[in-house]
Amino acid sequence: MKIFTAQQIREADAYTIQHLPISSLDLMERAAGACTSWICKYFAPETPVYIYCGMGNNGGDGLAITRLLRNRDYNAHAFVLHHSEKATTDHVANREALLQKYPHALHDLPNTTSIPALPADVLIIDAILGTGLSRPVEGWLAGIIQQLQTLYATHTIISIDLPSGMQADSSSVNTPVVKAHHTLSFECYKLAFLFPENAGITGEVHILPIGLHPDYIQQTPTPFQISEESLIKSIYKPRSPFAHKGTYGHALLIAGSEGKMGAAILSAQSCLRAGVGLLTCHVPKCGYTIIQIAVPPAMCIVDDQYDHSSGFQTDVSQYKVIGIGPGIGTAAGTAWAMERLFERYRQPMVLDADALNILATTPGLIDKVPAGSLLTPHPKEFERLFGKTANNREQLQVLSHNAIEKRLCILLKGRYTAMAFPDGNIFFNTTGNPGMATGGSGDVLTGILTALLAQGYSSKDAMLMGVYMHGMAGDYAAETLSQEAMTANDIIDYLGKSFLRLHR
Repeated sequence: MKIFTAQQIREADAYTIQHLPISSLDLMERAAGACTSWICKYFAPETPVYIYCGMGNNGGDGLAITRLLRNRDYNAHAFVLHHSEKATTDHVANREALLQKYPHALHDLPNTTSIPALPADVLIIDAILGTGLSRPVEGWLAGIIQQLQTLYATHTIISIDLPSGMQADSSSVNTPVVKAHHTLSFECYKLAFLFPENAGITGEVHILPIGLHPDYIQQTPTPFQISEESLIKSIYKPRSPFAHKGTYGHALLIAGSEGKMGAAILSAQSCLRAGVGLLTCHVPKCGYTIIQIAVPPAMCIVDDQYDHSSGFQTDVSQYKVIGIGPGIGTAAGTAWAMERLFERYRQPMVLDADALNILATTPGLIDKVPAGSLLTPHPKEFERLFGKTANNREQLQVLSHNAIEKRLCILLKGRYTAMAFPDGNIFFNTTGNPGMATGGSGDVLTGILTALLAQGYSSKDAMLMGVYMHGMAGDYAAETLSQEAMTANDIIDYLGKSFLRLHR
């Protein structure tokens, strides 16, 4: 699914109106109808509904929703906030339609600085401002929005298209924005929905189709996309009946140090569960017995050092891919060995955890990472690698810039993990849940990505598929065990169910 800017969304509306053909008023009716159907699915007719409308097309949506809810015997009322001297044409048309049929359902608030007190059982619909907003809200309307924010704790709030005050393409930091429990948006995600800074504003986002012209969606380029299941299924390569273990690659996993061998175990187990043909683990001497007992299918190479690795083997040409980082520590000898490794091995690698911390503290080392390699930082590791940013929008720009400039595939972990590629595209992953915020979850991802690269997936496809599968396994685990009770081991255990879903 593509993610369009606010300008592109307006262009999509215009293209649809011109080429279907359909009037802008009828397109608004579609949007209002989709919202009304969703509301009726989850809220009973006995629920009183107060809809706060602006003077633009978002307010026009709200007026149409009021009329359509009334048609279904809901006690719906529209309150129009006159924040502009002139309303849009479609707003005026929907105002007249509501007045004609349900005149007592329309209430004007022309000079108000606060909204009247609300009954406790009222459902609030926010249809004040939409995607046309290009700057923070100011003046008395900002006060109204702040008042609606205070009602979040006592009333259910649903925003239409996006919460009023939010800009579709930006972070909403320290600006007045309605805080919603649900956001009903149309056809595609807004970029702002995917920023962690906005997570507490949008609530649960529901994308409702309204029939925008498919030609515009297909033909219009955008660097931003959602990685959906259909995309992952198109990437997935079912196994050949004549395959053998050599078909699916020999991976080297450099992981573990004294006190951190659990990271090596999780990465090795997930690598094997994700389908690698052969796996060799490079560990310090303290980890030899641990790996041999905990991961019997893996072969093991032991470093000369007891508590950390500092002399990765000279001949690495036999390996299809190398994964490095989980639990290796940041000792000077480990950093030196990693730099030598980059000189000898020029195929794409997977770098995570302490490997990223070594990159961040060794000037110029990131420029030696083989092109096409996969870097998997969480926000703090990202900050150490590439510096602080003012907000999530700027962070996304830094992510993309470094992926292009350094020819690397770089992800930024989060609720919607962002994945940037050397071709300039950025994908957001939608699988996964807060239960995966647990120690070892990143080590599991490293193993999955290493396995997929070993099996011959391209760097881009391995990252898209690996992150999606990692999140899907976490979702299956949470369904069975709860988000609170799941551990990183459970993600590994449910990888098989995730592959079965793709295979079906």
